[in-house]
Amino acid sequence: MDIRSPHTIKPFGFFNRFMLLGLCALIIWMPIPLGSNRIWSLAILELCILLLGVAHIGYCIKHNALLLRYHWQKYALIPIGLMLVYLCLQLLNWLPVINTVDGYQTAQQLLKTFCYGVFILLLSQYCQSSQAIRWLLIAIILSGCLQAFYGTLLNLLQLDVSPVFGYSDGDRARGSFVYQNHFANYLALCLSIAFGWLLSELKTSKKEFDLRAMMIDLLSTLFSRKLILRLAIVIMVIGLILSRSRMGNAGFFTALGVVSLLSMFIYRRPPTLFKPLVLSIFILDLLIVGSIFGVDKLKQRLDDTSFSSETRDEVVMDSLPIIQEHLFTGTGGGSFYTVFPQYQPQFYSGFYDHAHNEYIQFVVEYGIVMTAILGLWVLYAFWLACRTMYLRNNKLYKGVAFGCAMAIVHMLLHISVDFNLQSPSNTLLFLTILTLCWLVRYLPADTHKIVR
Repeated sequence: MDIRSPHTIKPFGFFNRFMLLGLCALIIWMPIPLGSNRIWSLAILELCILLLGVAHIGYCIKHNALLLRYHWQKYALIPIGLMLVYLCLQLLNWLPVINTVDGYQTAQQLLKTFCYGVFILLLSQYCQSSQAIRWLLIAIILSGCLQAFYGTLLNLLQLDVSPVFGYSDGDRARGSFVYQNHFANYLALCLSIAFGWLLSELKTSKKEFDLRAMMIDLLSTLFSRKLILRLAIVIMVIGLILSRSRMGNAGFFTALGVVSLLSMFIYRRPPTLFKPLVLSIFILDLLIVGSIFGVDKLKQRLDDTSFSSETRDEVVMDSLPIIQEHLFTGTGGGSFYTVFPQYQPQFYSGFYDHAHNEYIQFVVEYGIVMTAILGLWVLYAFWLACRTMYLRNNKLYKGVAFGCAMAIVHMLLHISVDFNLQSPSNTLLFLTILTLCWLVRYLPADTHKIVR
């Protein structure tokens, strides 16, 4: 279909650029006001998303354009649609078996989920070219670098409180987040995307070994725009290490190793410097740079970890009776803290308003059926990323798919011990990555032609 058809939106038109810049600005903004994890900062984020959504609808009505350009966009949005329907059923209590114990929190979850859905719709609609995807990647990496730089600076200055929001960071970098593990998770997601983009910039290997060509590739990597990406990765790794987050660090390097190993069997022609690049992350970043910025303290935290000193496992165990009673329907979106004290046999040393395990919390609030649907959605996005690495010839799309696969593996590991999906900025970044899995899999290679 011609891009000038009244039923499509021009991919490089002024309005398209305006919407794309608006989405990129939101990605950079969303972690700045305490991870958008306060009522006022979340309200700003939701308002901005809704305003962009209204602008999109207004443009489509005025120009007789389609709300969704591709059929795959509808399939990508189905789980969010089911989630909205289910939250409405919990809130309205039309069915006796589906209800909520906290109507206010469920209503908040409904509004957040709706905004998340609008955000995914806009991303899938206005990031339909390799140029648009590059803008999106720049926004993600810039956001991660800003957070890492800010968190590292405050940590090295050892200020009593942060200069903007007045929070005490202690001996752990937090960036503009309240919780250091949310900060670490956000950086790990940004790092995954940065690594994937850097991978796409490397030249593919030849069939025969050519030392001269390999040295030329290495020098071109050191003295080109790839160096900027490599420096961005170093900056974010420093921030990740200074967060002292155990699973944040372990999850990232585990995801890097797992997806790198998996890609050996998926990639038909891996980049020449793929293995040296992976090794440089472990050797240069983790050992050398990490030793300068206190990786020994992180190691000490890992060594000191024990089930006897942790109460997170007790929260998980004490949540199991709730699951047994509400296995299929859940207690209502956002209702964990409301219902958990009724099943808590004793007070813990820390304050737990979340389960510190997203698998447990989602089953408690939404039931096993809805949780399974969302889980399959994430796993299918991972499958799409793997298929992209195997089938597509576009280097950018293959590299982005690698980064998305890394981010998904990291998130699946990290949420087993934390509640990163309860932070709006982390959730939106993760949803952006899931949307990228669809984009790099289904966008046509020739971005000058739009097909349905």
